Amino acid sequence: MSKAVSKSVSKGATPEGARDEQSASAAVQAMFNSIAPRYDLLNHVLSANIDRLWWWRTAQRFREVLRRPEAAVLDICCGTGDMTMALLKYRPVGARPVIAADFAREMLSRGAKKFSGPFRKHGSAIAVEADALHLPLRTGELDLITTAFGFRNLANYQDGLTEFARVLKAGGQVGILDFSEPDGLLGKLYQFYFKRILPAIGRMLGGTEGAYSYLPASVSKFPPPLEMLAMMRAAGFTDVMWTPYTFGIAGLFTGVRAPDPAVMTEKSE
Repeated sequence: MSKAVSKSVSKGATPEGARDEQSASAAVQAMFNSIAPRYDLLNHVLSANIDRLWWWRTAQRFREVLRRPEAAVLDICCGTGDMTMALLKYRPVGARPVIAADFAREMLSRGAKKFSGPFRKHGSAIAVEADALHLPLRTGELDLITTAFGFRNLANYQDGLTEFARVLKAGGQVGILDFSEPDGLLGKLYQFYFKRILPAIGRMLGGTEGAYSYLPASVSKFPPPLEMLAMMRAAGFTDVMWTPYTFGIAGLFTGVRAPDPAVMTEKSE
């Protein structure tokens, strides 16, 4: 059996010491609040700025819906707002603001400062403190949901996908950008960097070895592409796809919110 389907999958993020979903969520929230002051610097250094390319490619993938002024867009688990900023480059002036949401207040406050800058050529964003598993939005309200390197930290992946499906309109789109584990020699090098080098750099630059030890563990427990796609289908998404970035180090999961069965029945009668 291939690695893509044989890996044991966690129900959700399981930081060290977490006893249940509630404590796991609280631990993740506290961890990201603690690393917020050095988060941007560490991300750019540790990824050699490749993360900027990943955000750009993700935003470009959804450029058509982003260019619609009336489109309702949510960037959930937005962190310090870099994915949101990439989305805004495709939003016209006067368009409906992008909702940039995160439950780590210290991360979100840094993102809000980026959004408050002048956007003479682009749209705007509003920062909202919110939990991805309990979104303060009406059912069927959104045209697009994106999340970059945050979905992996949810306490329950299936519940997260179900909540995304709830707030999306029929035909609305989702884009989940996150890390993956490549195969072969690259995969071995990747594992060495993630488990040995990355935590040490995190400790030297920001005193955050614990957080960057959590990162490789969270990637190992995250559903591989085939299982993630199956979970998306189960949550009510169609046309699901995974697009690998940079030899599979990261990748973009995409899907379209299917119409509710009752709506499909009505149309067929």
